[in-house]
Amino acid sequence: YQQNPKTYAIVKQLLAEGNAGELQKYFGSRMEFGTAGLRAAMGAGISHMNDLTIIQTTQGFCRYLEKNFSDLKKRGVVIGFDARAHLSSGGSSKRFARLAANTFISQGVPVYLFSDIIPTPFVPYTVTHLKLCAGIMVTASHNPKQDNGYKVYWENGAQIISPHDKGISQAIEQNQEPWPQAWDDKLIDSNPLLHDPYAMVNKEYFKDIQKQCFYRNINKETNLKFVHTSVHGVGHKFVQLAFKAFDLSPPFAVPEQKDPDPDFPTVKYPNPEEGKGVLTLSFALAEKDGARIILANDPDADRLAVAEKQESGEWKVFSGNELGALLGWWIFTCWKNNSRDTCAIKDVYMLSSTVSSKILRAIALKEGFHFEETLTGFKWMGNRAKQLMDQGKAVLFAFEEAIGYMCCPAVLDKDGVSAAVITAEMASFLATRNLSLSQQLKAVYDEYGFHITKASYFICHDPKVIQQLFDDLRNFDGKNTYPKFCGRFKVSGIRDLTTGYDSSQPDQKAILPTSKSSQMITFTFANGGVATMRTSGTEPKIKYYSELCAPPGNSDVEQLKKELDELVNALEKHFFQPEKNKLQRQTE
Repeated sequence: YQQNPKTYAIVKQLLAEGNAGELQKYFGSRMEFGTAGLRAAMGAGISHMNDLTIIQTTQGFCRYLEKNFSDLKKRGVVIGFDARAHLSSGGSSKRFARLAANTFISQGVPVYLFSDIIPTPFVPYTVTHLKLCAGIMVTASHNPKQDNGYKVYWENGAQIISPHDKGISQAIEQNQEPWPQAWDDKLIDSNPLLHDPYAMVNKEYFKDIQKQCFYRNINKETNLKFVHTSVHGVGHKFVQLAFKAFDLSPPFAVPEQKDPDPDFPTVKYPNPEEGKGVLTLSFALAEKDGARIILANDPDADRLAVAEKQESGEWKVFSGNELGALLGWWIFTCWKNNSRDTCAIKDVYMLSSTVSSKILRAIALKEGFHFEETLTGFKWMGNRAKQLMDQGKAVLFAFEEAIGYMCCPAVLDKDGVSAAVITAEMASFLATRNLSLSQQLKAVYDEYGFHITKASYFICHDPKVIQQLFDDLRNFDGKNTYPKFCGRFKVSGIRDLTTGYDSSQPDQKAILPTSKSSQMITFTFANGGVATMRTSGTEPKIKYYSELCAPPGNSDVEQLKKELDELVNALEKHFFQPEKNKLQRQTE
């Protein structure tokens, strides 16, 4: 019995060919539902994103929510989608979102389904704004074009954390048989339980982000020109609206990339983290129109990359850590100068993930507010921010090095739309002082101490090799002894978040939550260096993040860079041992 003729045809073809290997790939194991929800290629079988797996996932999620909320049928859920689509299997974000809506509505649950594509941050915004029980965003963010994903938010407006992932996963296992009329998404169109939050959110969100607009008069007058690219994703319309909300002239949009296109035809990977390759067309447009700053969103507009033309004519693409330093400085300065909030500085917080630069810690120490680090990923920062806000604290800013920024308390997740317009206001303000973003970044480092970072990764497809590599580090100088040196660099501290060991704590126990299922060790060095090695949750990579933090006054940047390069070389040679472990380097 076929519900989706396209996926049915794919499977039938494989059966006819007797292609057991491919069938095993399609049906061998179900997609894992984790804290990031689902992410996989679109296609046939239970290992892929398709109509059936979306229905099964949503049935499980619905049952789990019914168990957790007695008022689910009063409050309801929100569902959004990006512009991804997959011709050969008939899957698309919109189709998946409608099937998910149909599942909830069939159980009497009100659904706020966006009628058109939206940025990911609009879903957590809507959960908070309408006090809903949960949110779903159908997106694969900046993944390759064949992928899609299903991202889940809890009632607090943050991404889910454990144990919800396990609870939802079990509920999916128990609800695999599609419910009656599960496939018939046309049923929702006439149903009074279906609501469209599109117009309301487009009004309220842009009203809320204006609380972060402090220099409207400068914005109106500025001669600074900006280029914006949405990299064939959803961002174009919303960044234009954000500029309007801040009284800035609209940015020049890269014409070849401004409209949504699920094929992402002009880029190899639709990920602005990849730097200059994704920005080629933006550079050309900026040169043509005389724009000095480029703002680039990833396809679901929850991340932001920024580039600035230097005096030399070269373009500088800021790292996530550098933009984190600039936005942290800016948002704190705006808070200090415009503190209509009566809350004292002792109630002010900023957050970043443990693999991101510690620059906010340095600013917080000098200025007297609080800084906290969380585990990697915005789910941790969003949940922690909500806890702090519930205690009456002001969380001004949170960021991660993977170009994710939370600049506005109305969204407890990364948001590339508000980050883009706040960056534009900061640049416009600095221009009135004859300062570029790069010059201001140097001023921040001069004041709070240079923080130089370097990150990369090795690809490794063999989980056994990865396990062995980390076991070797835990038994480096004999059994159960971590390394005391990395080449010439003395190790002064170890924190292992796989085992929960932390040499710097009185009881040797780590403060951050530990996870046995992923590898993560942080080394602190006597020279002020820090390096973290960790496995990726979504890719076959071993990543490393390194940083050298100098106290204010040490301004020999070249010497610091040289020292960090040598530390990283030692880390690769002695701790990764790429030749012995047959690891493949990150290719530029």
